[in-house]
Amino acid sequence: MNERIHPVLKSMIPIVGGIAKTFGKSCEVVLHDITDPYHSIVAIENSHVTGRELGGAMSQANIEAIASGGFTRDQINYTKKTADGRILKSSTIVIRDGNQKPIGCLCINFDLSDFVMVRNSINALCHTDEPEEMKEDKGYQGASINEVLCNLVNSVLEASGKPVAYMTKEDKVDIVKVLDQKGAFLIKGAIDYVAKVLCVSRYTVYNYLDEVRVGE
Repeated sequence: MNERIHPVLKSMIPIVGGIAKTFGKSCEVVLHDITDPYHSIVAIENSHVTGRELGGAMSQANIEAIASGGFTRDQINYTKKTADGRILKSSTIVIRDGNQKPIGCLCINFDLSDFVMVRNSINALCHTDEPEEMKEDKGYQGASINEVLCNLVNSVLEASGKPVAYMTKEDKVDIVKVLDQKGAFLIKGAIDYVAKVLCVSRYTVYNYLDEVRVGE
């Protein structure tokens, strides 16, 4: 593969390893050749972060951007989530040839999950029981049912202080219990949505519901 890629991209392969070694195992670094978007990965370090491999494809969103001519701008310091709920801090830097034509990109994906858990632990340690002024809850006014469900699930997950990838069965049962108490499962499609978010089957969610309701 290295024999066929652009010399500019080939010269950047050592940079991939250098960045990864500098920031450690939580930092995935990927070099893409966008002239072959379905086999774009020409170098990758710490691939366990997203599970991709050498010779793998770009994301579908980037493939569509390349096809439409829209893959021209850097994206710096944004966040995204993996399928198992880990939070990534990412940057995508477009690489150009001598004529300023995009030929590839360097992607950095830093897994923040461990740091989020540490932050939540520190917040819990620093928490005090000082009274707060009651605030009117306006969060769901004017929102669609899907938005209400999404916001409700996200708020419960954030309050748990643990990414889904780190959750035990007991943690997920607790999430389902809180959602049930808040009436989430009265919303159409909630079972399927929660199952997807928790990376379990819809039947598992039903079992969790049976478990928490029996104990009430």
